[in-house]
Amino acid sequence: MISKTIKGDSTKAIIKEIDKSTSNGFKPTLAIVFSSIKQDWETIGDALNKKEIVIFGATTAGEFIDGEIEQGSLVIMLLDMNPAYFKLKFYETCLETTLETAKKLGVAGKESFTNPAFIIATGGIFLDGEQIMNGILQGFGEEATIFGGMAGDDFLGEKPLVFTNGKNNDNALIALIIDEDKIDVRGIASCGWEAIGTTKTVTKSEGNIVYTIDNKPALDMFMKYLGVEAKFDSNKDIVVFQNSWYYPLQLERDNGDTVIRTTRFANQKDRSLICTGSVSQGSKIKFSLPPDFDAMETVVSECKSIKGSSQQQADALIMFSCVSRHISFGDLISEEIEQVQKVWGAPMAGFFTYGEYGKSKIGKNEFHNNACCVVALKEK
Repeated sequence: MISKTIKGDSTKAIIKEIDKSTSNGFKPTLAIVFSSIKQDWETIGDALNKKEIVIFGATTAGEFIDGEIEQGSLVIMLLDMNPAYFKLKFYETCLETTLETAKKLGVAGKESFTNPAFIIATGGIFLDGEQIMNGILQGFGEEATIFGGMAGDDFLGEKPLVFTNGKNNDNALIALIIDEDKIDVRGIASCGWEAIGTTKTVTKSEGNIVYTIDNKPALDMFMKYLGVEAKFDSNKDIVVFQNSWYYPLQLERDNGDTVIRTTRFANQKDRSLICTGSVSQGSKIKFSLPPDFDAMETVVSECKSIKGSSQQQADALIMFSCVSRHISFGDLISEEIEQVQKVWGAPMAGFFTYGEYGKSKIGKNEFHNNACCVVALKEK
């Protein structure tokens, strides 16, 4: 399987690169498209559609090819994967139907291939990532290979989109279902954020809203222990709590693993925290501080651990990296991207996300925040 990556910051330049890449006998069947909300991704989609290329697309909070980080651009990975080896599914959904929609995807995967792998992206601001993951697994009926990310919208916090040929929506789920009997799909979700302080208990929560921690208002606890202020608009009860992205909550799992939950919004009226994924009442949590460079080393080390041998390479790499990593590390995040690419020695395309899906080194499939999710594809 051959993969080629292209990028551009204008519609004309991108279409020119698509034509150039497909002019020498290379006939891609699949395009992984990660676009700034500012770009004309619909026109780019039309150009790909005319070439009968299936589109897996998401808007972003920043894009990259290999170690080259962009902002406000569009990046594409073109692959000549055998059309018999994959299927593309697109489902519109809403807050109330997220779990049931995700179940449909799990069932579709089971019906598509004996051993399917799912690469997914989700749109919307308020969709619960944990409901997405749980729904797929319930529909599939067992553990599966699932990796992906939440679309972004350049920090606007309004309408991240996913899209495919002739379809797009913010409250939607897109999935590339791959036949693992034909394509080796392996990946890992890694974080590296370190917890601080004592374990605390979520004493009141509903879905992804945390009302109290140790019986005290969650927002007040957060600001007291971490010294982080939420800047409220006098006309709004709920505001984007971007300062909190440096200081996520760590949920402790029974198997010793931890799952990160970023507090995306704060509610001035009821003093609650609104997270990007569910936080069950009774959960044991710790606060986190911004990471040091050991977090990058952790990601690279764990990426090496999923290779079957040091000689094993990949045909293509897809990375879903949390935007909070970019915020925390700044331009140095390119070093993490470059080192991960060197582990596999393959073309890479990726974007900065609002949340990630995948399995950690010791855990089960989870919805994550502040993680770096890497997927390696290799035709057998």
